[in-house]
Amino acid sequence: MTPEPADAVRMVEEYFGAPIRMLDSWVASCAAELSVALGEGSLTRPRFDAIVEPYAARTLALDAVPVYGAGFIAAIDLLADARSHLAWWQGEGGRQLVLASQTVNKEYIDYSELEWYRVPMSTGGPHVAGPYVDYLCSDEYTITVAVPASDGGRLLGVAGLDLLVAEVEREIIPRFASLGQQVTLVNGVGRVVVSTDPRCATGDSVRGSRLADLPRLSCDGVALDVIVESV
Repeated sequence: MTPEPADAVRMVEEYFGAPIRMLDSWVASCAAELSVALGEGSLTRPRFDAIVEPYAARTLALDAVPVYGAGFIAAIDLLADARSHLAWWQGEGGRQLVLASQTVNKEYIDYSELEWYRVPMSTGGPHVAGPYVDYLCSDEYTITVAVPASDGGRLLGVAGLDLLVAEVEREIIPRFASLGQQVTLVNGVGRVVVSTDPRCATGDSVRGSRLADLPRLSCDGVALDVIVESV
């Protein structure tokens, strides 16, 4: 690998490694607290939220990347008073997201097939999902970083955080541009996350484009690839 592509891969691994490390730093402790609460009897949404909130606040304060939202998504049927539940805080001031007040029946959404929940729950490892328009939380192009939570072999859900693509672009594009090459960051299915190439927009597919014939360089641990094109 020549210096420019190697440097681009390193930039991505460092940038997205920080939020993964943040989630890894608390997910086991949070899972242990949730497990204790489950052992004491029925675990309800208020108790669940109270356990998760300090961890979410810590994540929102992460300096390395501009975290928009953070929290914990309960495993389906984990709680006594809800089939599904997101304990989530976001935006300026870290306001708690209350889905039921925004759209009827959003609190009952089946997120079991959504990438940011399904992949970490099935693989047991961290995952970077997106870009996608987040109709649950921000209504903007979003990247979700998620890690699974378990205790005693029982899957309890997913700890996660949201990054707005616009903020990621503002921070990482100048780093890519410093390499003097066109750098495009794509997800596992070949959709553009961000790019220094003005012809590539977030969400575009590289399939059938000139980029499809260029090498895609995997970024370790973040399920993202880099395409570097000489200018």
